Amino acid sequence: MSMEATLKAWNEQLAAVLARMHGGGGKAGVASLDMVQGKTGMEILQAMLAGELPYPPIADTLDFSLVEVESGKAVFQGTPQLKHYNPLGSVHGGWYATLLDSALGCAVQTMLPAGRGYTTAELGVNIVRAASYKTGPLRAIGTVLHCGRQLATAEARIVGADGKLYAHATTTCLVFEASTSASSVSVKL
Repeated sequence: MSMEATLKAWNEQLAAVLARMHGGGGKAGVASLDMVQGKTGMEILQAMLAGELPYPPIADTLDFSLVEVESGKAVFQGTPQLKHYNPLGSVHGGWYATLLDSALGCAVQTMLPAGRGYTTAELGVNIVRAASYKTGPLRAIGTVLHCGRQLATAEARIVGADGKLYAHATTTCLVFEASTSASSVSVKL
């Protein structure tokens, strides 16, 4: 597929996802325990894509969105803006890291049964090509390498519509029993 065709397909998919999310009442926020209780990680992400659960506020701040999920995989699309620049005049490394961390974590989340949660324990990021506000949309594709009872590992890549690699990352996530009480934050490994 040509770069133009890929870019068109990406933008159409993003527009459809955003229309579905907002059409279902979705907005930035944090889901309550009642909203996610009894749902698998995949069901939570699918409900977010359907607009039934809020999406993370960071998505608005950094101009990116979850666009697709499947077992062991999550794809985000983002477009760097001037507001994401550092004082040196380039896209801040935190933009890449956050986009990658989101793809990595959500890929792990797709594998979790109801009642299990995760948190990033380690994140390694390598930026190999500079992006700019002229770059256009980029995709972060996260894939699970291992998902066990206590640890999960995943890798992700940020690519352009032309297939060029912009950054890649790996993560180790702690997997734990999620709290069943809204007033407590208990982690049972």
